Amino acid sequence: MRRCVRCVKPDALIHLGDYFEDGAAIAEENPHLPMHQVPGNCDRYRMVAYQPPVLCYPVFGAKLYMTHGHLHNVKFDIGRLLSDARAEGVQAVLYGHTHIADSHQEEDGLWVLNPGSCGSSGGSVGVLEVENGNIIACRLIKQADLEEML
Repeated sequence: MRRCVRCVKPDALIHLGDYFEDGAAIAEENPHLPMHQVPGNCDRYRMVAYQPPVLCYPVFGAKLYMTHGHLHNVKFDIGRLLSDARAEGVQAVLYGHTHIADSHQEEDGLWVLNPGSCGSSGGSVGVLEVENGNIIACRLIKQADLEEML
């Protein structure tokens, strides 16, 4: 995560759960960056389990639905997740849990982003680009490619 922040130079951070303390540490190390963070299933026995499992509000004007995904059973199907996100009228739904990176846009324009995992399977990170309150790009970057961004 530290390498990602150093290389991508984001305007905000979004941590989609599991090891909530890691996200909190990154936020503490980067107090100038807004942090949006939800707990994951591996956080359930920690005090942070009392944090809301879903955040749904605008980030730089683009309304996002942010969750870990375990409560939506995303390892089996993302249909319920997409339905809940659409009901909130968001531009993008961001989730984790599967550790399988995915970035695509649905036929109705809804962006779907699972950044994968920064620490396993080679690692990846998701990047949303927002301009004037609209998402103009949604992409994945492999950890191996991060250093090229410096």
